[in-house]
Amino acid sequence: MRDHLSAFLPGTGRRNPRAAFSSDAPRLDLGGPWRFRLSPTAEGEPLTADFSGWDELPVPSMWQLHRYGKPAYTNVNYPFPIEPPHVPDANPTGDYRREFDLPAGWAGRAAVLRFEGVDSCFTAWLNGVELGFSTGSRLPVEFEVAPREGRNVLAVRVHQWSPGSYLEDQDMWWLSGIFREVTLLARPVLDDFFVHAGFDPATGLGALRVECATPGAVVSVPELGLHAVPAGEERTAAVEPWSAERPRLYDATLAGGGETVRLRIGFRRVSVEGGVLMVNGRPVLLRGVNRHEFHPRTGRTLDEATMRADLELMKQHNVNAVRTSHYPPHPRFLELCDEYGMWVIDECDLETHGFAVVGWRDNPSADPRWREAYLDRMARMVERDKNRPSVIMWSLGNESGTGDNLRAMAEWARERDPSRPIHYEHDLESGYVDIYSRMYASVAEVELIGRREEAPLDDPAADARRRGLPFVLCEYAHAMGNGPGGLGEYQELFERYPRLAGGFVWEWIDHGLAHPVYGFAYGGDFGEELHDGNFVTDGLVFPDRRPSPGLVEFKKVVEPVRIEVRDGVAVISNRYDFADLSHLVFRWRVEEEGVEVASGVLDLPGVVAAGATAEVSLPDFPDISRESWVTVRAELAQDEPWAPAGHEVAWGQAQLDPGPDPAAPPGAGPREWPGGAVFEPATGRLARLGELDLDGPRLELWRAPTDNDRLSPDAWNWRAAGLDRLHERVLEQTRTDTGLTIRTRTAAAAHDRAMLAAYHWTAAEHGLHLTVEITPTGDWETFPLPRLGLRLTLPGDVSTVEWFGRGPGEAYADSCRAARVGRFRATVEELQTPYVLPQENGSRADVRWAELRTPGGTGLRVRGVDRFALTVRRWSTEALDRARHRTDLVPDDRVHVNLDLAQHGLGSASCGPGVLPRHRLSARPAVLRLLFEPLRP
Repeated sequence: MRDHLSAFLPGTGRRNPRAAFSSDAPRLDLGGPWRFRLSPTAEGEPLTADFSGWDELPVPSMWQLHRYGKPAYTNVNYPFPIEPPHVPDANPTGDYRREFDLPAGWAGRAAVLRFEGVDSCFTAWLNGVELGFSTGSRLPVEFEVAPREGRNVLAVRVHQWSPGSYLEDQDMWWLSGIFREVTLLARPVLDDFFVHAGFDPATGLGALRVECATPGAVVSVPELGLHAVPAGEERTAAVEPWSAERPRLYDATLAGGGETVRLRIGFRRVSVEGGVLMVNGRPVLLRGVNRHEFHPRTGRTLDEATMRADLELMKQHNVNAVRTSHYPPHPRFLELCDEYGMWVIDECDLETHGFAVVGWRDNPSADPRWREAYLDRMARMVERDKNRPSVIMWSLGNESGTGDNLRAMAEWARERDPSRPIHYEHDLESGYVDIYSRMYASVAEVELIGRREEAPLDDPAADARRRGLPFVLCEYAHAMGNGPGGLGEYQELFERYPRLAGGFVWEWIDHGLAHPVYGFAYGGDFGEELHDGNFVTDGLVFPDRRPSPGLVEFKKVVEPVRIEVRDGVAVISNRYDFADLSHLVFRWRVEEEGVEVASGVLDLPGVVAAGATAEVSLPDFPDISRESWVTVRAELAQDEPWAPAGHEVAWGQAQLDPGPDPAAPPGAGPREWPGGAVFEPATGRLARLGELDLDGPRLELWRAPTDNDRLSPDAWNWRAAGLDRLHERVLEQTRTDTGLTIRTRTAAAAHDRAMLAAYHWTAAEHGLHLTVEITPTGDWETFPLPRLGLRLTLPGDVSTVEWFGRGPGEAYADSCRAARVGRFRATVEELQTPYVLPQENGSRADVRWAELRTPGGTGLRVRGVDRFALTVRRWSTEALDRARHRTDLVPDDRVHVNLDLAQHGLGSASCGPGVLPRHRLSARPAVLRLLFEPLRP
């Protein structure tokens, strides 16, 4: 029984792959509770008739998530010795048993047993007869079976490790089991079919031909006047084409031999013309994400509700494309992509990244013994998904080096389906693909590629061919923790250069597994021998599918409508590929210091087609006396399948009047030192203002490193420089009747570089003015600063924050486009961003003033002569830095406040480029001017 665990064959006894579809033929869902036992080795226990001691396990599911073994996470490394095709003797093996009664009328009828997904290798028996075995976890497998009348017994043995595991090293949790549906189908008469639904953009005609070997099969498309047309004949008709923006589907049927299949047909043409990716004769721009299948409680077992939730959230955030990293998803997900409208790169179940650790020695991609397994995986994907209009490219897989096996996959796919381009990123010379693809290229390199000026290949012919291909950044903007930064710079290039077809952010969701202690677990939390820590939590949505600030930023950066307000005019640019703007309504609103004073609706001058721009005059606004802003929002005019009417698609904003300085300059108040202001004698820090107990402010340079900091040189340099352990020395205190000046030197042990600060306190009408002058001294040129600002603490009963500035979410130097100017209110708890690994978060940018109040109404008002960034937490920066999980963050008895001049940008150096030069925070002389006022009920 173990021969297949040391063989290169992908399987035995299986039917030829075919399209995924449902018909009106009888079917029996075999999901639900199965009897289950887990053995530590591949031999397992004998498959005897006595299973009374077995447990129950739901199918579909992954056994490690039901306390059988433990999950393990690695990104690149194989969690077993590299000895292809062999796997360890310690090979957890799950035995499944399911009894079922054959429905009435099925007796004597041939049937098909279909497994949608089993990880990683399995053998099946029906009534004691072995059916065969299969590898290829994320791909369907079918066996011909002859069930008997009455009770039938289905047994399945699943191995965690198999030769197929060498082809499935896909940067995710290693999880095992029957994780997709198992179905018994009455032997299909309509065995397979291929819908060819092309579109001619010059004539508007669709061409329909359905390949089907079933004699007498006919196709009907009532909307097109096609009734019982013989399959195989091509018919043309005027059609509305399918696109991600207008996902027009035609209901149809394919009937033959007493069986009927319901089809949903989308007419479209995918082409590469002049080195540009085209659909339906127009260039398309992919605003994409990489999507693993993941749920924090069920792993890769997803129900339809979760798939719909993903797509609706994507559409609501202007995502228009998905790369199915790094395997074909559940087939229902692709049907939903057809329905909702999503461009899809369908990726084969292939990655051999672990061979990079050993210099790609014995990599299966270049080993002819693996050829059949490679072709098998490609065929099973293409045949399953060939009828999906949303699939516009086939991808050979991911990070598997190069070799003739990959070339063979491309050649087979191109012959079987010439209507879709072939993608594969590791073919750096693009010798057997139709798209030039890269990961994590810098902004500078992407611009060179857009101009077709990238570094040349040695072979002039190969170089010329590659320069003639469209470019896709198949992974970029690694969304790990707080970030990614720099999205806007990439999008500007995508929109500038036609060769650039866009990109796919890595990735959609954090893979944090639900954990009773940690909340969400990452690599190492289950005692893995090898693991890659929280590198698995790198998504635009958190494990519970709440949008991260990165997703909100992405939505703004890629919005398909650009709204620029200037000189009494709203300039509205339609950046859709196909759609006009008739599905949107444009609302304007004027706010004076964040309070609405006028609003209305703009009338667009006729139809604004894709690629066009319209200018709309704004009405006269009321007189204003304080800082005021006009905001124009593009909203859905009516309900869509993915969002209700009123959903915001895009927005633009402009300041109407600069307004006076929010705080008078120092010295403008009465020349009398205010009562109730108490300074700590030794340090000069403010200890009380009115009835408010304070501690600070004092200079702050440190932030709890983000994932992008930690995986770049920055955090190492910061710690080496001692920025997380600074010492302050008071150099001088000078008091007068109306003011106080404290001069300090702040530095780290073992270093002579320092920051000199002069705190100038003066009286104001209702509080205190503070001017802080900061001067670096010594060698600060070798690394950027994490932050430059002040820190202080307030009493722990401070609970709410209201501010006028950018919001409502967090914003940083290179991730701030989604933050608009307004007046916002939140609790201290709501100001925290729940990154799975705690790190710097929650900064609100360009704050003019902020009020921090207790439930009773007392508190502190901070106004800025200079705009500042505000962070408010119930724990210190040091506690945030120490925490490894959210559950480590325990509130103390103070509220910790940061008032920053600036912070270093975010970048995406966790996997990709670091912070762009314009967003680096260099040490420099700086001044911060603030007004502190106590608040009373």
